[in-house]
Amino acid sequence: MGSESEKRREANKEEEEEEIVCLESFFINDDYQLTKFTFGSHVLELYCLQSASTDFDLTGQLVWPGAMLMNGYLSENAEILQGCSILELGSGVGITGVLCSKFCRKVIFTDHNDEVLKILKKNIELHGHSSGPNPSAELEAAKLEWGNSDHLGEILQKHNDGFDLILGADICFQQSSVPLLFDSVEQLLRIRGHGNCKFILAYVSRARQMDSAILREGAQHGMLMNEVSGTRCTVGNLKGVIYEITLQ
Repeated sequence: MGSESEKRREANKEEEEEEIVCLESFFINDDYQLTKFTFGSHVLELYCLQSASTDFDLTGQLVWPGAMLMNGYLSENAEILQGCSILELGSGVGITGVLCSKFCRKVIFTDHNDEVLKILKKNIELHGHSSGPNPSAELEAAKLEWGNSDHLGEILQKHNDGFDLILGADICFQQSSVPLLFDSVEQLLRIRGHGNCKFILAYVSRARQMDSAILREGAQHGMLMNEVSGTRCTVGNLKGVIYEITLQ
């Protein structure tokens, strides 16, 4: 369509190889292992990789520090999830969405990579018929490349009333992808309008440039970036924080 978002998405693809990231590129690994995670009183089992022997584009095969930060926060504040509809950006193996399914009425897991979507769907199937406190939760995986209006349009055609919450855990790796992320988030927030939807971002700091980029993009997209009190902490050997982000 030639939109600004689509142009940025194309530019992002050209710049990916030039990005300075804190990851190395390896061969594709699909040696997934069923792994147990505990968040408060909630025990989750999911298939994931145990080490980072993967191509950069397949980072979603792992559970990253920001997901642990997000899940710890959500398990301690589960009341914000009760009965909600949620769309998660960059779901990876789905550890955050699976936790949310214990409380939410609907969780849409998204990722842009087809290989990651395979393991994500496997984990959704593993929990799709749970006998837990909310066995009737609607769980669905969808492909979403940030800035791709076709992908987002397909999701919103099916869920045209939008979502109560948008979630993202440790999804800010490449600076060039941040404008695309906030383009998509803004579109999702505007469906419900001011005060009726918020974006919860579990952010892990790996570079000062990225720290500045997310605050700058939030402001440029007309958003309020509210650091949640008491969430700034160390995850692994990195600094993490939870932001609640809304339209101004």
